[in-house]
Amino acid sequence: MADLTTSFQKLSLTDAESADASKFPSLTNEEKALESQWLTLSKRFPESIDQLNDNLRSKTYILGNQPSSVDAIVFTRTLPIASKWTSNDYASKRHILRWIDLIQNTLVEVPQDSKIKIDFSVEIPREEKKKEKKTDAKDAKADTKATPAPTAESSGKKEKKQKGGKPDEETLKKLKEEAQKAKKEKKAKAAAEQAEKAKAEAAPPTPSLIDLRIGYIQKAIKHPDADSLYVSTIDAGDEEGPRTVCSGLVKHFPLEALQGRYVVLVANLKPVTMRGIKSTAMVLCGSDDEHVEFVDPPQGVKPGDKVFFEGFNGTPEKVLNPKKKIWEAIQPSFSTNEALEVIYKQEGKPDAKLTNNEGQSFKVKSIANANVR
Repeated sequence: MADLTTSFQKLSLTDAESADASKFPSLTNEEKALESQWLTLSKRFPESIDQLNDNLRSKTYILGNQPSSVDAIVFTRTLPIASKWTSNDYASKRHILRWIDLIQNTLVEVPQDSKIKIDFSVEIPREEKKKEKKTDAKDAKADTKATPAPTAESSGKKEKKQKGGKPDEETLKKLKEEAQKAKKEKKAKAAAEQAEKAKAEAAPPTPSLIDLRIGYIQKAIKHPDADSLYVSTIDAGDEEGPRTVCSGLVKHFPLEALQGRYVVLVANLKPVTMRGIKSTAMVLCGSDDEHVEFVDPPQGVKPGDKVFFEGFNGTPEKVLNPKKKIWEAIQPSFSTNEALEVIYKQEGKPDAKLTNNEGQSFKVKSIANANVR
Protein backbone atom coordinates (compact mmCIF):
# COMPACT_ATOMS: atom_id res chain seq x y z
CA MET A 1 0.00 0.00 0.00
CA ALA A 2 2.79 2.41 0.94
CA ASP A 3 4.60 1.67 -2.32
CA LEU A 4 1.50 2.45 -4.37
CA THR A 5 0.65 5.77 -2.74
CA THR A 6 4.32 6.80 -2.82
CA SER A 7 4.84 6.06 -6.53
CA PHE A 8 1.28 6.78 -7.66
CA GLN A 9 0.97 9.65 -10.10
CA LYS A 10 -1.92 11.71 -8.78
CA LEU A 11 -5.06 11.96 -10.87
CA SER A 12 -6.34 15.38 -11.78
CA LEU A 13 -9.65 16.31 -10.20
CA THR A 14 -11.36 16.12 -13.61
CA ASP A 15 -9.93 12.65 -14.32
CA ALA A 16 -10.74 11.26 -10.87
CA GLU A 17 -14.47 10.86 -11.66
CA SER A 18 -13.55 8.23 -14.28
CA ALA A 19 -10.52 6.74 -12.50
CA ASP A 20 -8.98 3.73 -14.26
CA ALA A 21 -9.35 0.68 -12.00
CA SER A 22 -6.35 -1.01 -13.67
CA LYS A 23 -4.01 1.45 -11.96
CA PHE A 24 -5.02 0.09 -8.57
CA PRO A 25 -4.70 -3.35 -6.92
CA SER A 26 -7.12 -5.96 -8.27
CA LEU A 27 -10.33 -6.50 -6.28
CA THR A 28 -11.90 -9.63 -4.87
CA ASN A 29 -15.49 -10.47 -5.79
CA GLU A 30 -16.62 -9.16 -2.41
CA GLU A 31 -14.73 -5.90 -2.96
CA LYS A 32 -16.26 -5.55 -6.42
CA ALA A 33 -19.72 -5.84 -4.87
CA LEU A 34 -18.84 -3.17 -2.29
CA GLU A 35 -17.42 -0.98 -5.07
CA SER A 36 -20.72 -1.15 -6.97
CA GLN A 37 -22.63 -0.36 -3.77
CA TRP A 38 -20.58 2.77 -3.05
CA LEU A 39 -20.73 4.01 -6.63
CA THR A 40 -24.53 3.93 -6.26
CA LEU A 41 -24.69 5.32 -2.71
CA SER A 42 -22.39 8.23 -3.56
CA LYS A 43 -24.85 9.39 -6.20
CA ARG A 44 -27.27 10.05 -3.34
CA PHE A 45 -24.97 12.37 -1.40
CA PRO A 46 -25.53 14.25 0.87
CA GLU A 47 -28.45 11.99 1.90
CA SER A 48 -26.15 8.99 2.44
CA ILE A 49 -23.01 10.87 3.56
CA ASP A 50 -23.28 9.56 7.13
CA GLN A 51 -23.06 5.99 5.79
CA LEU A 52 -19.68 6.86 4.32
CA ASN A 53 -18.51 8.21 7.69
CA ASP A 54 -19.63 5.01 9.43
CA ASN A 55 -17.91 2.87 6.79
CA LEU A 56 -14.61 4.72 7.23
CA ARG A 57 -14.77 4.34 11.00
CA SER A 58 -12.79 1.09 10.79
CA LYS A 59 -11.18 1.42 7.35
CA THR A 60 -8.33 3.43 5.85
CA TYR A 61 -9.96 3.46 2.43
CA ILE A 62 -13.54 2.82 1.32
CA LEU A 63 -12.98 -0.88 0.54
CA GLY A 64 -10.46 -1.61 3.29
CA ASN A 65 -6.76 -1.06 3.79
CA GLN A 66 -5.75 -0.41 0.18
CA PRO A 67 -6.81 2.32 -2.25
CA SER A 68 -9.03 1.67 -5.26
CA SER A 69 -10.58 3.66 -8.08
CA VAL A 70 -13.78 4.02 -6.03
CA ASP A 71 -11.86 6.20 -3.54
CA ALA A 72 -11.05 8.68 -6.31
CA ILE A 73 -14.59 8.65 -7.75
CA VAL A 74 -16.38 9.03 -4.41
CA PHE A 75 -13.86 11.71 -3.42
CA THR A 76 -14.99 13.91 -6.33
CA ARG A 77 -18.60 13.56 -5.17
CA THR A 78 -17.74 14.28 -1.55
CA LEU A 79 -15.47 17.28 -2.12
CA PRO A 80 -18.16 19.90 -2.96
CA ILE A 81 -20.18 18.83 0.09
CA ALA A 82 -17.23 18.81 2.50
CA SER A 83 -16.11 22.25 1.30
CA LYS A 84 -19.15 23.73 3.06
CA TRP A 85 -18.41 22.10 6.42
CA THR A 86 -17.11 24.12 9.36
CA SER A 87 -15.28 23.10 12.50
CA ASN A 88 -18.70 22.38 14.00
CA ASP A 89 -18.93 19.41 11.62
CA TYR A 90 -15.58 17.92 12.62
CA ALA A 91 -16.99 15.65 15.34
CA SER A 92 -19.74 14.08 13.22
CA LYS A 93 -17.64 13.84 10.03
CA ARG A 94 -14.23 13.05 11.55
CA HIS A 95 -13.66 9.81 9.59
CA ILE A 96 -14.57 11.37 6.23
CA LEU A 97 -12.27 14.33 6.90
CA ARG A 98 -9.39 12.01 7.75
CA TRP A 99 -10.01 10.11 4.50
CA ILE A 100 -10.34 13.32 2.45
CA ASP A 101 -7.00 14.56 3.76
CA LEU A 102 -5.41 11.22 2.79
CA ILE A 103 -6.88 11.14 -0.73
CA GLN A 104 -6.10 14.76 -1.63
CA ASN A 105 -2.49 14.25 -0.53
CA THR A 106 -1.88 10.89 -2.22
CA LEU A 107 -4.33 10.03 -5.02
CA VAL A 108 -6.01 13.17 -6.41
CA GLU A 109 -4.38 16.47 -7.31
CA VAL A 110 -6.73 19.15 -5.99
CA PRO A 111 -6.22 22.83 -6.88
CA GLN A 112 -5.31 24.94 -3.86
CA ASP A 113 -8.55 26.93 -4.04
CA SER A 114 -10.60 23.69 -3.95
CA LYS A 115 -8.52 21.76 -1.45
CA ILE A 116 -10.17 20.99 1.88
CA LYS A 117 -8.20 22.78 4.58
CA ILE A 118 -8.63 20.99 7.90
CA ASP A 119 -7.82 22.84 11.11
CA PHE A 120 -6.07 20.14 13.14
CA SER A 121 -5.85 22.44 16.15
CA VAL A 122 -9.60 22.20 16.74
CA GLU A 123 -10.36 20.04 19.72
CA ILE A 124 -13.22 17.63 19.23
CA PRO A 125 -14.77 15.34 21.83
CA ARG A 126 -13.56 11.78 21.96
CA GLU A 127 -15.78 9.38 20.05
CA GLU A 128 -17.53 7.00 22.39
CA LYS A 129 -18.56 3.55 21.33
CA LYS A 130 -22.08 2.52 22.19
CA LYS A 131 -22.06 0.07 25.03
CA GLU A 132 -24.53 -2.75 25.10
CA LYS A 133 -26.76 -2.64 28.13
CA LYS A 134 -25.83 -5.39 30.51
CA THR A 135 -28.61 -7.54 31.77
CA ASP A 136 -28.97 -7.34 35.51
CA ALA A 137 -28.24 -10.71 37.12
CA LYS A 138 -31.44 -10.49 39.06
CA ASP A 139 -33.46 -9.77 35.89
CA ALA A 140 -31.70 -12.60 34.04
CA LYS A 141 -32.61 -15.00 36.80
CA ALA A 142 -36.19 -13.79 36.69
CA ASP A 143 -36.28 -14.29 32.90
CA THR A 144 -35.32 -17.94 33.25
CA LYS A 145 -38.35 -18.41 35.44
CA ALA A 146 -40.71 -16.45 33.22
CA THR A 147 -44.13 -17.92 32.64
CA PRO A 148 -44.45 -19.69 29.25
CA ALA A 149 -46.62 -18.06 26.56
CA PRO A 150 -50.30 -18.95 26.98
CA THR A 151 -51.69 -21.77 24.82
CA ALA A 152 -55.19 -22.58 23.70
CA GLU A 153 -55.56 -24.81 26.73
CA SER A 154 -54.53 -22.08 29.20
CA SER A 155 -56.16 -18.99 27.60
CA GLY A 156 -59.61 -17.55 28.20
CA LYS A 157 -61.34 -17.11 31.50
CA LYS A 158 -59.61 -17.92 34.76
CA GLU A 159 -59.79 -21.63 35.44
CA LYS A 160 -61.85 -22.95 38.24
CA LYS A 161 -59.63 -24.75 40.74
CA GLN A 162 -60.34 -27.65 43.02
CA LYS A 163 -58.66 -27.85 46.39
CA GLY A 164 -55.84 -29.93 44.88
CA GLY A 165 -55.01 -27.09 42.40
CA LYS A 166 -56.29 -28.89 39.22
CA PRO A 167 -59.13 -27.63 36.95
CA ASP A 168 -62.49 -29.24 37.51
CA GLU A 169 -64.12 -31.47 34.88
CA GLU A 170 -66.32 -28.70 33.49
CA THR A 171 -63.30 -26.44 32.85
CA LEU A 172 -61.28 -29.27 31.31
CA LYS A 173 -64.13 -30.06 28.92
CA LYS A 174 -64.45 -26.41 27.89
CA LEU A 175 -60.71 -26.07 27.31
CA LYS A 176 -60.65 -29.22 25.21
CA GLU A 177 -63.52 -27.92 23.03
CA GLU A 178 -61.73 -24.59 22.54
CA ALA A 179 -58.51 -26.36 21.54
CA GLN A 180 -60.36 -28.53 19.01
CA LYS A 181 -62.13 -25.47 17.57
CA ALA A 182 -58.82 -23.59 17.20
CA LYS A 183 -57.27 -26.59 15.50
CA LYS A 184 -60.16 -26.86 13.01
CA GLU A 185 -59.98 -23.13 12.22
CA LYS A 186 -56.23 -23.33 11.62
CA LYS A 187 -56.70 -26.34 9.33
CA ALA A 188 -59.50 -24.62 7.41
CA LYS A 189 -57.40 -21.46 6.95
CA ALA A 190 -54.45 -23.49 5.63
CA ALA A 191 -56.75 -25.34 3.22
CA ALA A 192 -58.21 -22.04 1.94
CA GLU A 193 -54.74 -20.58 1.38
CA GLN A 194 -53.65 -23.70 -0.47
CA ALA A 195 -56.76 -23.60 -2.66
CA GLU A 196 -56.17 -19.91 -3.46
CA LYS A 197 -52.56 -20.65 -4.38
CA ALA A 198 -53.59 -23.56 -6.59
CA LYS A 199 -56.21 -21.38 -8.28
CA ALA A 200 -53.64 -18.67 -9.01
CA GLU A 201 -51.20 -21.22 -10.44
CA ALA A 202 -53.90 -22.82 -12.57
CA ALA A 203 -54.98 -19.49 -14.10
CA PRO A 204 -53.39 -18.86 -17.52
CA PRO A 205 -50.64 -16.18 -17.51
CA THR A 206 -51.50 -12.74 -18.91
CA PRO A 207 -49.41 -9.90 -20.42
CA SER A 208 -49.75 -7.95 -17.16
CA LEU A 209 -47.01 -10.22 -15.74
CA ILE A 210 -44.50 -8.90 -18.30
CA ASP A 211 -42.52 -5.76 -17.38
CA LEU A 212 -42.59 -3.75 -20.61
CA ARG A 213 -41.06 -0.28 -20.44
CA ILE A 214 -39.33 2.45 -22.43
CA GLY A 215 -35.54 2.27 -22.74
CA TYR A 216 -33.09 4.74 -24.26
CA ILE A 217 -29.91 3.35 -25.88
CA GLN A 218 -27.11 5.60 -24.65
CA LYS A 219 -24.48 3.75 -26.66
CA ALA A 220 -23.99 0.44 -28.46
CA ILE A 221 -20.84 -1.48 -29.40
CA LYS A 222 -19.98 -4.79 -31.06
CA HIS A 223 -19.63 -7.67 -28.62
CA PRO A 224 -15.88 -8.32 -28.26
CA ASP A 225 -16.33 -12.10 -28.41
CA ALA A 226 -19.45 -12.62 -30.57
CA ASP A 227 -19.77 -11.40 -34.16
CA SER A 228 -23.58 -11.59 -34.17
CA LEU A 229 -24.17 -9.55 -30.98
CA TYR A 230 -24.36 -5.89 -30.07
CA VAL A 231 -23.84 -4.79 -26.47
CA SER A 232 -25.98 -1.75 -25.55
CA THR A 233 -26.01 0.49 -22.50
CA ILE A 234 -29.69 1.31 -21.98
CA ASP A 235 -31.35 3.75 -19.58
CA ALA A 236 -34.52 1.97 -18.41
CA GLY A 237 -35.34 4.35 -15.55
CA ASP A 238 -33.78 2.11 -12.90
CA GLU A 239 -32.54 3.82 -9.73
CA GLU A 240 -29.33 1.78 -9.84
CA GLY A 241 -28.42 3.10 -13.29
CA PRO A 242 -28.45 1.90 -16.92
CA ARG A 243 -28.65 -1.75 -17.96
CA THR A 244 -26.37 -3.80 -20.17
CA VAL A 245 -28.28 -5.59 -22.94
CA CYS A 246 -26.95 -8.03 -25.54
CA SER A 247 -28.95 -8.23 -28.80
CA GLY A 248 -28.47 -10.51 -31.80
CA LEU A 249 -29.15 -7.68 -34.26
CA VAL A 250 -25.81 -7.34 -36.08
CA LYS A 251 -27.06 -8.79 -39.37
CA HIS A 252 -30.25 -6.72 -39.28
CA PHE A 253 -29.07 -3.21 -38.31
CA PRO A 254 -25.88 -1.19 -38.73
CA LEU A 255 -24.31 -0.14 -35.42
CA GLU A 256 -25.25 3.51 -35.90
CA ALA A 257 -28.97 2.58 -36.09
CA LEU A 258 -28.88 1.69 -32.38
CA GLN A 259 -27.20 4.85 -31.10
CA GLY A 260 -29.36 7.32 -29.19
CA ARG A 261 -32.75 5.78 -29.93
CA TYR A 262 -35.79 4.88 -27.84
CA VAL A 263 -36.90 1.24 -27.72
CA VAL A 264 -39.34 -1.00 -25.83
CA LEU A 265 -37.68 -3.37 -23.35
CA VAL A 266 -38.78 -6.64 -21.81
CA ALA A 267 -37.29 -5.81 -18.41
CA ASN A 268 -38.07 -8.77 -16.13
CA LEU A 269 -36.65 -11.78 -17.96
CA LYS A 270 -34.07 -13.63 -15.89
CA PRO A 271 -30.61 -12.17 -16.72
CA VAL A 272 -28.45 -14.39 -18.96
CA THR A 273 -24.71 -14.33 -19.65
CA MET A 274 -23.95 -14.13 -23.36
CA ARG A 275 -20.32 -14.84 -24.21
CA GLY A 276 -19.10 -13.47 -20.88
CA ILE A 277 -21.40 -10.42 -20.66
CA LYS A 278 -24.55 -10.47 -18.51
CA SER A 279 -27.61 -9.24 -20.39
CA THR A 280 -30.42 -7.89 -18.17
CA ALA A 281 -33.24 -7.15 -20.65
CA MET A 282 -34.41 -7.73 -24.21
CA VAL A 283 -35.18 -5.21 -26.95
CA LEU A 284 -38.66 -5.82 -28.42
CA CYS A 285 -38.71 -6.19 -32.22
CA GLY A 286 -41.11 -7.34 -34.91
CA SER A 287 -40.00 -9.76 -37.63
CA ASP A 288 -41.03 -11.96 -40.53
CA ASP A 289 -38.98 -14.50 -42.47
CA GLU A 290 -36.77 -11.81 -44.02
CA HIS A 291 -36.86 -8.62 -41.95
CA VAL A 292 -36.48 -7.41 -38.37
CA GLU A 293 -37.74 -3.98 -37.22
CA PHE A 294 -37.70 -2.18 -33.87
CA VAL A 295 -40.98 -1.62 -32.06
CA ASP A 296 -40.91 2.19 -32.13
CA PRO A 297 -42.27 4.18 -29.15
CA PRO A 298 -44.37 7.30 -29.85
CA GLN A 299 -43.05 10.84 -29.40
CA GLY A 300 -42.62 12.30 -25.91
CA VAL A 301 -41.72 9.13 -24.00
CA LYS A 302 -38.94 8.92 -21.42
CA PRO A 303 -36.83 6.06 -20.01
CA GLY A 304 -38.71 3.88 -17.53
CA ASP A 305 -42.22 4.76 -18.77
CA LYS A 306 -44.56 1.79 -18.36
CA VAL A 307 -45.86 0.06 -21.49
CA PHE A 308 -48.74 -2.43 -21.44
CA PHE A 309 -51.45 -4.06 -23.53
CA GLU A 310 -54.96 -2.61 -23.27
CA GLY A 311 -56.84 -4.25 -20.40
CA PHE A 312 -53.66 -5.66 -18.84
CA ASN A 313 -52.24 -2.72 -16.90
CA GLY A 314 -51.33 -4.78 -13.82
CA THR A 315 -48.30 -5.24 -11.60
CA PRO A 316 -45.64 -7.30 -13.41
CA GLU A 317 -43.52 -10.00 -11.81
CA LYS A 318 -40.20 -8.71 -10.48
CA VAL A 319 -38.38 -11.49 -12.36
CA LEU A 320 -40.15 -14.09 -14.50
CA ASN A 321 -39.59 -17.63 -13.20
CA PRO A 322 -38.09 -19.60 -16.12
CA LYS A 323 -39.61 -22.82 -14.78
CA LYS A 324 -43.14 -21.43 -15.17
CA LYS A 325 -42.55 -20.59 -18.87
CA ILE A 326 -44.63 -17.39 -18.58
CA TRP A 327 -42.86 -15.53 -21.41
CA GLU A 328 -42.99 -18.62 -23.63
CA ALA A 329 -46.75 -18.94 -23.06
CA ILE A 330 -47.59 -15.28 -23.73
CA GLN A 331 -45.14 -14.13 -26.42
CA PRO A 332 -46.57 -16.20 -29.33
CA SER A 333 -49.74 -14.06 -29.11
CA PHE A 334 -47.76 -10.82 -29.74
CA SER A 335 -48.15 -9.62 -33.32
CA THR A 336 -48.88 -6.56 -35.48
CA ASN A 337 -52.11 -5.66 -37.29
CA GLU A 338 -52.59 -4.17 -40.76
CA ALA A 339 -52.02 -0.71 -39.29
CA LEU A 340 -48.58 -1.97 -38.09
CA GLU A 341 -49.63 -1.54 -34.43
CA VAL A 342 -48.30 -4.06 -31.89
CA ILE A 343 -51.17 -6.17 -30.51
CA TYR A 344 -51.91 -9.07 -28.18
CA LYS A 345 -54.24 -11.59 -29.86
CA GLN A 346 -56.97 -13.11 -27.65
CA GLU A 347 -59.15 -16.03 -28.66
CA GLY A 348 -62.79 -14.94 -28.80
CA LYS A 349 -61.93 -11.35 -27.82
CA PRO A 350 -60.81 -8.19 -29.64
CA ASP A 351 -57.08 -7.69 -30.08
CA ALA A 352 -55.45 -5.62 -27.29
CA LYS A 353 -53.10 -2.87 -28.53
CA LEU A 354 -49.74 -2.09 -26.95
CA THR A 355 -50.10 1.34 -25.33
CA ASN A 356 -49.05 3.62 -22.45
CA ASN A 357 -50.76 5.84 -19.88
CA GLU A 358 -51.35 8.46 -22.61
CA GLY A 359 -53.19 5.94 -24.80
CA GLN A 360 -50.59 6.11 -27.59
CA SER A 361 -49.88 3.17 -29.90
CA PHE A 362 -46.59 1.41 -30.65
CA LYS A 363 -45.73 0.39 -34.21
CA VAL A 364 -43.15 -1.27 -36.42
CA LYS A 365 -42.06 0.34 -39.65
CA SER A 366 -43.53 -1.96 -42.32
CA ILE A 367 -44.26 -5.57 -41.20
CA ALA A 368 -47.93 -6.54 -40.77
CA ASN A 369 -48.73 -9.79 -38.93
CA ALA A 370 -45.20 -9.77 -37.52
CA ASN A 371 -43.81 -12.07 -34.87
CA VAL A 372 -43.11 -9.64 -32.00
CA ARG A 373 -40.44 -10.67 -29.50
